Amino acid sequence: MAKSDSFFIRHSIEPDNSGTFVEDSIDLGAYVDALGKSVLRIHNIAVTFSDSAGNAAQITAAADSAAMQFQLTTQSQSDTVTAANRSVVATGIIYGQNSFGASEFPLLSHDMDNLPQLWTNGFLIAVDTLYLGGEASTGWEAADNMTISIVMECTVETMSTAAAMALALSQQ
Repeated sequence: MAKSDSFFIRHSIEPDNSGTFVEDSIDLGAYVDALGKSVLRIHNIAVTFSDSAGNAAQITAAADSAAMQFQLTTQSQSDTVTAANRSVVATGIIYGQNSFGASEFPLLSHDMDNLPQLWTNGFLIAVDTLYLGGEASTGWEAADNMTISIVMECTVETMSTAAAMALALSQQ
């Protein structure tokens, strides 16, 4: 398989701190063309959870805890799905605990899930759209919505048309 130099794809969503699932599409049409034998390999994904200005997440004084989660899928979803769903490329969750009794930076944990996604051989994508979805619970202190941002390190590769189409069909 021919490989390109790696490049980065970045995308963000802004959940509204109500626990409502939001989703946005990521157009991969410039990189993926299954009939043209071109597929995308995602080597790793880095994720940040912040307020819309990029500042660290804080929990309100009135909240004991808060959580945020994301999912990257090959199919559009109406709500969060488990990692067992065949369309899931990556998922991640953070959980914050406010034990200070004031608006503070929380004690955060991502032990429930793994935020950086690192694959030994990458994750091949043959569909022309990915979907970044997520939600944020109440309790986060922000003047507006929270932000979930991803950065994906990718390369473009070629496959046989039959292999690329089979992969594309399995991801739809």
